[in-house]
Amino acid sequence: MDGFSNLKHALLAEQVQEQIYQFILNTPLPVGARLPNEFELGRKFGVGRSTVREAVKLLVSRGILEVRRGSGTYVVSTTPADLDPLGLRKAEDKMALALDLADVRIILEPGIAEMAALKARPADVEKLDSLCRLIEKRIAREESYIDEDIAFHTCIAECSGNIVVKQLIPIIDTAVLMFVNVTHRRLTKETIQTHRAITDAIAEHDSIGAKTAMLMHMIYNRDMIKQLIKEQEAPALTHPNHRDKAKDI
Repeated sequence: MDGFSNLKHALLAEQVQEQIYQFILNTPLPVGARLPNEFELGRKFGVGRSTVREAVKLLVSRGILEVRRGSGTYVVSTTPADLDPLGLRKAEDKMALALDLADVRIILEPGIAEMAALKARPADVEKLDSLCRLIEKRIAREESYIDEDIAFHTCIAECSGNIVVKQLIPIIDTAVLMFVNVTHRRLTKETIQTHRAITDAIAEHDSIGAKTAMLMHMIYNRDMIKQLIKEQEAPALTHPNHRDKAKDI
């Protein structure tokens, strides 16, 4: 019985750690933010403090949280270490990293979608369409769709039937996660349109259509990141000191 009880507790902790992670993403709690205390989290998720403590330990091991004795628990990353095989979460300039990842995705993913359209089997198409519909539902409900978005792009890579492409999936997953975290779901309309176009083209084995739709999806993403970078830089351009220097020129 003790073994069963321990297993049940471990499974519950895993479930709660995912709930806490989604809470961090959806609030959103930025890097450096302090997490509510164990009592508040336990009440929020309907579990005891010991379960919350184990869930926090799991998130610490994944590089998401850091426990500072006497201070509290803090968010140190929104990208789990197990979804960051290249160690990119250590990069300080997240926007620059997101743009670099977008550039790599433009190089890779349209070609992957083209291969997927040529190789996808009926079961692959059914899975892709199901993921596409689920993302549409989550967006309509204003729910987080990060996991489904990652699964969607992973499914396309798997549809390609290419062994090497499958090894690139962790890079693609990291890029998708980084983009959604950085943009906070500001491209939901475009995501729905381009995901559907990609899905339909792959279902119809239209390789050029799949490649073009994926390229458009990537261009929307890249343009949004560039816009966010400009928004970040804008305050610096309107700073009083900057204006004074401009007058002196």
